[in-house]
Amino acid sequence: MELRALRYFVAVAEERHIGRAADRLRMTQPPLSRAMHRLEADLGATLFDRTPAGVELTEAGRIAYEDARVLLEHADRLEARVRSTAGRSTLAVGSLADTAELVGGRIVPAFREAHPHVAVRVHESDLGDPSAGLRAGLVDVALTRLPFTDTGLRTHVLRTEPVGIVVRDDDPLAGESAVRLAELPGRRWVRLPPDTDRVWTDYWTAPALPDDHQTPVRTIQECLQAVLWNGMSALAPLDQVIPAGLVTVPVADRPPSGLVLAWPAAGPSPLVRSFVRLAAATYRRREARGHRGAVGRT
Repeated sequence: MELRALRYFVAVAEERHIGRAADRLRMTQPPLSRAMHRLEADLGATLFDRTPAGVELTEAGRIAYEDARVLLEHADRLEARVRSTAGRSTLAVGSLADTAELVGGRIVPAFREAHPHVAVRVHESDLGDPSAGLRAGLVDVALTRLPFTDTGLRTHVLRTEPVGIVVRDDDPLAGESAVRLAELPGRRWVRLPPDTDRVWTDYWTAPALPDDHQTPVRTIQECLQAVLWNGMSALAPLDQVIPAGLVTVPVADRPPSGLVLAWPAAGPSPLVRSFVRLAAATYRRREARGHRGAVGRT
Protein backbone atom coordinates (compact mmCIF):
# COMPACT_ATOMS: atom_id res chain seq x y z
CA MET A 1 0.00 0.00 0.00
CA GLU A 2 1.48 3.33 -1.08
CA LEU A 3 1.23 6.62 0.76
CA ARG A 4 0.09 8.19 -2.50
CA ALA A 5 -2.95 5.91 -2.55
CA LEU A 6 -3.78 6.95 1.01
CA ARG A 7 -3.49 10.63 0.04
CA TYR A 8 -5.90 9.99 -2.82
CA PHE A 9 -8.26 8.17 -0.46
CA VAL A 10 -8.24 11.00 2.08
CA ALA A 11 -9.07 13.52 -0.65
CA VAL A 12 -12.04 11.44 -1.86
CA ALA A 13 -13.21 10.86 1.71
CA GLU A 14 -13.15 14.60 2.47
CA GLU A 15 -14.70 15.75 -0.81
CA ARG A 16 -17.32 12.95 -0.88
CA HIS A 17 -17.05 13.07 -4.66
CA ILE A 18 -14.58 11.54 -7.13
CA GLY A 19 -14.77 14.52 -9.49
CA ARG A 20 -14.15 17.14 -6.79
CA ALA A 21 -11.33 15.06 -5.32
CA ALA A 22 -9.77 14.72 -8.78
CA ASP A 23 -9.92 18.50 -9.22
CA ARG A 24 -8.32 18.97 -5.80
CA LEU A 25 -5.56 16.50 -6.68
CA ARG A 26 -5.10 18.03 -10.16
CA MET A 27 -5.73 14.71 -11.91
CA THR A 28 -8.49 13.16 -14.00
CA GLN A 29 -11.24 10.97 -12.61
CA PRO A 30 -10.45 7.58 -14.24
CA PRO A 31 -7.02 7.02 -12.62
CA LEU A 32 -8.38 8.22 -9.27
CA SER A 33 -11.30 5.76 -9.50
CA ARG A 34 -8.88 2.97 -10.40
CA ALA A 35 -6.66 3.87 -7.45
CA MET A 36 -9.64 3.67 -5.09
CA HIS A 37 -10.67 0.26 -6.46
CA ARG A 38 -7.08 -1.00 -6.04
CA LEU A 39 -6.99 0.28 -2.47
CA GLU A 40 -10.25 -1.47 -1.66
CA ALA A 41 -8.84 -4.67 -3.19
CA ASP A 42 -5.61 -4.34 -1.18
CA LEU A 43 -7.56 -3.84 2.05
CA GLY A 44 -10.20 -6.42 1.24
CA ALA A 45 -13.01 -4.03 2.18
CA THR A 46 -15.46 -1.67 0.54
CA LEU A 47 -14.51 1.85 1.60
CA PHE A 48 -17.20 3.82 -0.23
CA ASP A 49 -20.86 3.50 -1.02
CA ARG A 50 -21.31 4.95 -4.52
CA THR A 51 -24.41 7.12 -4.92
CA PRO A 52 -25.72 9.39 -7.72
CA ALA A 53 -24.61 12.38 -5.63
CA GLY A 54 -21.09 11.09 -5.01
CA VAL A 55 -19.66 8.70 -2.45
CA GLU A 56 -20.18 8.06 1.25
CA LEU A 57 -17.77 6.31 3.59
CA THR A 58 -18.74 2.86 4.79
CA GLU A 59 -17.99 1.90 8.38
CA ALA A 60 -14.73 0.36 7.17
CA GLY A 61 -14.07 3.54 5.19
CA ARG A 62 -14.52 5.73 8.27
CA ILE A 63 -12.00 3.65 10.19
CA ALA A 64 -9.59 3.74 7.25
CA TYR A 65 -10.00 7.51 6.93
CA GLU A 66 -9.15 8.24 10.56
CA ASP A 67 -6.14 5.93 10.52
CA ALA A 68 -4.96 7.17 7.12
CA ARG A 69 -4.98 10.80 8.32
CA VAL A 70 -2.87 9.85 11.34
CA LEU A 71 -0.49 7.80 9.22
CA LEU A 72 -0.02 10.56 6.64
CA GLU A 73 0.54 13.15 9.33
CA HIS A 74 3.23 10.98 10.92
CA ALA A 75 4.84 10.37 7.52
CA ASP A 76 4.95 14.10 6.77
CA ARG A 77 6.31 14.85 10.23
CA LEU A 78 9.01 12.18 9.86
CA GLU A 79 10.17 13.59 6.52
CA ALA A 80 10.11 17.15 7.84
CA ARG A 81 12.16 16.26 10.89
CA VAL A 82 14.73 14.36 8.85
CA ARG A 83 15.09 17.29 6.48
CA SER A 84 15.48 19.73 9.35
CA THR A 85 18.41 17.92 10.98
CA ALA A 86 20.89 20.18 9.17
CA GLY A 87 19.19 23.29 10.51
CA ARG A 88 15.84 24.58 11.63
CA SER A 89 13.22 24.43 8.88
CA THR A 90 11.00 27.41 8.11
CA LEU A 91 7.49 27.45 6.66
CA ALA A 92 6.41 30.71 5.07
CA VAL A 93 2.64 31.20 5.30
CA GLY A 94 0.91 33.86 3.24
CA SER A 95 -2.24 35.61 4.37
CA LEU A 96 -4.47 38.06 2.60
CA ALA A 97 -5.59 41.13 4.55
CA ASP A 98 -8.30 39.98 6.97
CA THR A 99 -7.15 36.33 6.87
CA ALA A 100 -4.03 37.15 8.90
CA GLU A 101 -5.86 36.75 12.21
CA LEU A 102 -7.21 33.40 11.06
CA VAL A 103 -3.70 32.15 10.36
CA GLY A 104 -2.23 33.41 13.62
CA GLY A 105 -5.17 32.60 15.83
CA ARG A 106 -6.24 29.18 14.67
CA ILE A 107 -3.94 27.35 12.30
CA VAL A 108 -0.38 28.23 13.27
CA PRO A 109 -0.70 27.10 16.92
CA ALA A 110 -1.88 23.64 15.83
CA PHE A 111 0.96 23.43 13.32
CA ARG A 112 3.60 24.48 15.82
CA GLU A 113 2.34 21.93 18.32
CA ALA A 114 2.78 19.22 15.67
CA HIS A 115 6.11 20.64 14.44
CA PRO A 116 7.82 22.32 17.40
CA HIS A 117 11.18 22.53 15.61
CA VAL A 118 9.82 24.37 12.56
CA ALA A 119 9.79 28.15 12.47
CA VAL A 120 6.64 29.71 10.99
CA ARG A 121 6.86 33.05 9.21
CA VAL A 122 3.59 34.80 8.30
CA HIS A 123 3.62 37.15 5.31
CA GLU A 124 0.61 39.43 4.85
CA SER A 125 -0.20 40.53 1.30
CA ASP A 126 -2.40 43.39 0.17
CA LEU A 127 -5.51 43.31 -2.00
CA GLY A 128 -3.42 43.51 -5.17
CA ASP A 129 -2.11 39.96 -4.71
CA PRO A 130 -4.88 37.40 -4.07
CA SER A 131 -2.28 34.61 -4.18
CA ALA A 132 -0.90 36.09 -0.93
CA GLY A 133 2.71 35.80 -2.03
CA LEU A 134 2.56 32.45 -3.85
CA ARG A 135 2.96 33.92 -7.34
CA ALA A 136 6.00 35.91 -6.24
CA GLY A 137 7.58 32.89 -4.55
CA LEU A 138 7.47 34.60 -1.17
CA VAL A 139 5.54 31.90 0.67
CA ASP A 140 5.07 28.12 0.69
CA VAL A 141 1.33 28.05 1.40
CA ALA A 142 -1.33 30.73 1.71
CA LEU A 143 -4.70 31.39 3.29
CA THR A 144 -6.69 33.59 0.95
CA ARG A 145 -10.07 34.05 -0.71
CA LEU A 146 -11.51 32.97 -4.03
CA PRO A 147 -11.97 33.63 -6.84
CA PHE A 148 -8.60 34.23 -8.51
CA THR A 149 -6.60 32.62 -11.29
CA ASP A 150 -5.33 29.39 -9.75
CA THR A 151 -3.28 28.04 -12.65
CA GLY A 152 -0.34 26.11 -11.22
CA LEU A 153 -1.84 26.14 -7.74
CA ARG A 154 -3.91 23.73 -5.69
CA THR A 155 -6.64 24.96 -3.39
CA HIS A 156 -8.72 23.55 -0.57
CA VAL A 157 -11.90 25.37 0.47
CA LEU A 158 -12.21 25.76 4.23
CA ARG A 159 -15.58 27.50 4.14
CA THR A 160 -17.67 29.74 1.91
CA GLU A 161 -18.99 33.16 2.88
CA PRO A 162 -21.70 35.32 1.27
CA VAL A 163 -20.65 38.81 0.26
CA GLY A 164 -22.28 42.19 0.66
CA ILE A 165 -21.92 45.78 -0.45
CA VAL A 166 -20.35 48.07 2.14
CA VAL A 167 -21.92 51.55 2.23
CA ARG A 168 -22.27 54.41 4.69
CA ASP A 169 -25.16 54.16 7.10
CA ASP A 170 -26.73 57.23 5.47
CA ASP A 171 -26.65 55.63 2.00
CA PRO A 172 -30.10 54.90 0.46
CA LEU A 173 -29.13 51.21 0.29
CA ALA A 174 -28.35 50.96 4.00
CA GLY A 175 -31.88 49.87 4.94
CA GLU A 176 -32.26 47.22 2.23
CA SER A 177 -32.41 43.53 3.15
CA ALA A 178 -30.54 42.59 -0.03
CA VAL A 179 -29.50 44.16 -3.33
CA ARG A 180 -28.48 43.09 -6.84
CA LEU A 181 -25.38 44.69 -8.31
CA ALA A 182 -26.87 44.54 -11.78
CA GLU A 183 -29.54 46.98 -10.58
CA LEU A 184 -27.08 49.55 -9.15
CA PRO A 185 -25.73 51.56 -12.09
CA GLY A 186 -23.92 54.83 -11.50
CA ARG A 187 -22.34 53.98 -8.16
CA ARG A 188 -18.71 54.86 -7.51
CA TRP A 189 -16.69 51.83 -6.49
CA VAL A 190 -13.30 51.50 -4.87
CA ARG A 191 -10.66 50.49 -7.37
CA LEU A 192 -7.93 47.86 -7.08
CA PRO A 193 -4.41 48.26 -8.54
CA PRO A 194 -4.42 47.98 -12.35
CA ASP A 195 -2.16 44.90 -12.40
CA THR A 196 -4.40 42.90 -10.04
CA ASP A 197 -5.58 39.45 -11.13
CA ARG A 198 -8.53 40.03 -13.49
CA VAL A 199 -10.70 37.23 -12.06
CA TRP A 200 -10.25 38.69 -8.58
CA THR A 201 -10.92 42.25 -9.75
CA ASP A 202 -14.08 41.31 -11.65
CA TYR A 203 -15.51 39.59 -8.57
CA TRP A 204 -14.67 42.17 -5.90
CA THR A 205 -15.36 45.36 -7.86
CA ALA A 206 -17.80 46.69 -10.44
CA PRO A 207 -17.05 48.49 -13.74
CA ALA A 208 -15.67 51.99 -13.27
CA LEU A 209 -17.54 55.07 -14.44
CA PRO A 210 -15.99 56.83 -17.47
CA ASP A 211 -14.71 59.76 -15.39
CA ASP A 212 -13.44 57.58 -12.51
CA HIS A 213 -9.75 58.34 -11.95
CA GLN A 214 -9.48 57.61 -8.23
CA THR A 215 -6.38 56.18 -6.58
CA PRO A 216 -6.48 52.39 -6.19
CA VAL A 217 -6.71 50.93 -2.69
CA ARG A 218 -4.40 48.16 -1.49
CA THR A 219 -5.60 47.36 2.03
CA ILE A 220 -8.95 46.66 3.63
CA GLN A 221 -8.60 49.72 5.83
CA GLU A 222 -7.95 51.94 2.80
CA CYS A 223 -11.01 50.40 1.18
CA LEU A 224 -13.27 50.95 4.20
CA GLN A 225 -12.03 54.48 4.75
CA ALA A 226 -12.77 55.32 1.10
CA VAL A 227 -16.35 54.22 1.71
CA LEU A 228 -16.60 56.09 5.01
CA TRP A 229 -15.05 59.39 3.93
CA ASN A 230 -15.84 59.56 0.24
CA GLY A 231 -19.12 57.66 -0.08
CA MET A 232 -17.65 54.94 -2.29
CA SER A 233 -19.04 51.41 -2.50
CA ALA A 234 -17.09 48.20 -1.85
CA LEU A 235 -17.69 44.48 -1.65
CA ALA A 236 -16.69 42.41 1.38
CA PRO A 237 -17.57 39.13 3.10
CA LEU A 238 -20.65 39.58 5.24
CA ASP A 239 -18.69 38.73 8.39
CA GLN A 240 -16.05 41.40 7.67
CA VAL A 241 -15.57 43.65 10.71
CA ILE A 242 -16.38 47.22 9.66
CA PRO A 243 -16.06 50.52 11.52
CA ALA A 244 -18.94 52.55 12.94
CA GLY A 245 -20.77 54.51 10.30
CA LEU A 246 -20.76 51.68 7.74
CA VAL A 247 -23.17 48.83 7.04
CA THR A 248 -22.93 45.72 4.87
CA VAL A 249 -25.98 44.84 2.75
CA PRO A 250 -26.15 41.27 1.34
CA VAL A 251 -25.66 40.99 -2.41
CA ALA A 252 -27.96 38.52 -4.15
CA ASP A 253 -26.20 38.20 -7.51
CA ARG A 254 -22.67 37.35 -6.39
CA PRO A 255 -21.83 33.74 -5.47
CA PRO A 256 -20.21 33.20 -2.06
CA SER A 257 -16.47 33.61 -1.74
CA GLY A 258 -14.39 30.66 -0.59
CA LEU A 259 -11.86 30.99 2.22
CA VAL A 260 -9.14 28.69 0.90
CA LEU A 261 -5.72 27.25 1.43
CA ALA A 262 -3.55 27.53 -1.67
CA TRP A 263 -0.15 26.06 -2.47
CA PRO A 264 1.97 25.23 -5.55
CA ALA A 265 0.67 22.21 -7.44
CA ALA A 266 4.16 20.96 -8.27
CA GLY A 267 5.74 18.94 -5.48
CA PRO A 268 4.45 20.43 -2.21
CA SER A 269 6.80 19.77 0.70
CA PRO A 270 5.87 17.57 3.65
CA LEU A 271 5.55 20.73 5.77
CA VAL A 272 3.04 22.21 3.33
CA ARG A 273 1.05 18.98 3.20
CA SER A 274 1.01 18.83 6.98
CA PHE A 275 -0.06 22.48 7.25
CA VAL A 276 -2.93 21.90 4.82
CA ARG A 277 -4.08 18.80 6.66
CA LEU A 278 -3.94 20.46 10.08
CA ALA A 279 -5.69 23.59 8.82
CA ALA A 280 -8.48 21.58 7.22
CA ALA A 281 -8.94 19.57 10.42
CA THR A 282 -9.01 22.75 12.51
CA TYR A 283 -11.79 24.22 10.41
CA ARG A 284 -13.77 20.97 10.33
CA ARG A 285 -13.75 20.93 14.14
CA ARG A 286 -14.69 24.63 14.24
CA GLU A 287 -17.61 24.13 11.86
CA ALA A 288 -18.75 21.05 13.77
CA ARG A 289 -18.77 22.99 17.05
CA GLY A 290 -20.69 25.79 15.39
CA HIS A 291 -23.26 23.34 14.02
CA ARG A 292 -23.73 21.65 17.39
CA GLY A 293 -24.16 25.06 19.04
CA ALA A 294 -26.78 26.04 16.47
CA VAL A 295 -28.67 22.80 17.02
CA GLY A 296 -28.58 23.35 20.76
CA ARG A 297 -30.16 26.80 20.36
CA THR A 298 -33.06 25.60 18.21
